[in-house]
This record gives sequence, C-alpha cells and structure tokens, in this order.
Amino acid sequence: MIIGSNLLFFENLPSTNTHTAELLKKNNLPEGTIVYTNYQSEGRGYSGNKWESENGKNLLFSILLFPSFINTEDQFLISMIISLGICDFLMRFIPDCSIKWPNDIYVNNDKIAGILIESSVIANQIESTIAGIGLNINQEKFISTAPNPVSLRLLTGLSYDLSACMNKLGTDLDKRYKQLFAGNSGLIKKEYVSKVYRLNKWCEFRDIKGICTGRILSVGDTGQIKIEKRNGEICEYAFKEIEFIL
Repeated sequence: MIIGSNLLFFENLPSTNTHTAELLKKNNLPEGTIVYTNYQSEGRGYSGNKWESENGKNLLFSILLFPSFINTEDQFLISMIISLGICDFLMRFIPDCSIKWPNDIYVNNDKIAGILIESSVIANQIESTIAGIGLNINQEKFISTAPNPVSLRLLTGLSYDLSACMNKLGTDLDKRYKQLFAGNSGLIKKEYVSKVYRLNKWCEFRDIKGICTGRILSVGDTGQIKIEKRNGEICEYAFKEIEFIL
C-alpha cells in the first residue's frame, strides 16, 4: 500500500495542504503519507475558494505523492486518478456520481467533494504533489453561501464512521494511483471522461464572451475541456477560462 501507508492526525489545522508542505520541508515523509484533521480553519479550494466543514463531521486530508514517473505535461492525470478514487469510494454507498471539471465531485447537481492539487516542479520534473481533499460525510447543515453542498448522510439518511471511511477511501485511491504507476493512462483517461458532469448534454456556460450554450465532448491530456457550441464551433478551454452556469 502506498496511499495511506503513513497516517498523521491533527485535531485541527489551518489547512492540511499547507501543513503537509511544511512537514515535507522538515522531514523525509514517505510517499502516500496522509495528513488529516477534524477541522480546518482556513481550508482552501480551487481559485482561492474556502471549504466549509463542520468540526468532526467530514473527511479533510491531504496526500503526499512523488509522481516523478509521469511527465509534467501529463500531471492532470493525478487529478484524474484522485477524482476516480473518490468516485469509487462514493459508489460503495450510492448508485452514481460525476466529476465536475476540473476539481469537484458531484452527486446529481450537488457538490459532495472538492480537490486541490498542488505540485512542485523542478527542472521539468514533478518533485512532489500534495492532493488535498474535502469530502462531506456526516454534515447535515451548511451555512456558507455555497449554492449546492450535499453529504453522504443527506443522501442516504445514514451516519458513517469517519475512520472506516478514511480506510476505504485510502484503499480506493491507492488502487487508482497504482493503476497510474502501471502505465494505464489510456484507461484512466477513458474512465475519467465517461464520468464528467454533463458530458454530451447541452447546457449553459460562461466564457470571456459571455453566456453560451454548449456540450462537453471530452477532456484533453493536459486538462483542457473541449466544448461544442450550438453553432458547431468546437472550443478548448483551460482552467478558469470557462465556468458552468448551474
């Protein structure tokens, strides 16, 4: 086992990603180390968004990886396997879920998990990657302005043991990482695209030109999303260049 081979628990932290980076500077942490906590006072999401989580209700953790075996231009594969691992875990309990490009996990039209991946690249080689995950498990009330949060408890009506959930999720993420290590990137990309939220469905987006109607065709190797517009034009967008209108 790589992911989950070393578990470091802290009652509360400003941010598991930040703390993992600080620990890495001071210690020789083994690959697969998971830093987790009951509460984050400054939990971060993509584009600087905050992650809301009630104390002791959810999974809040970061994974340390050393994926030097992949090229820097292929580093979106890490996001793919983390997303797929979370989906594998969720589908132990619910029928289906999807990956809202680039970094959220959805059940129907509600957000159950967020991912923040930060890599250190030196001389065109990935030195280390820290994958931060916030996954809503037992929280029942959300007070932030986030429009559509949901948790496993809200979906199923059941309460879950967080320690057991962490072990199961670690197992699922480990399997996906080993899949990447074995060189099965083609299968990973195919599975990832098949689970993309609103794949091949006409819906509204907002880009630099304003609101448009389009459908997602695929996601490229470097993470760019390919969208066909109503007029037949096919456009590719990088992160932050387009957003869903929910």
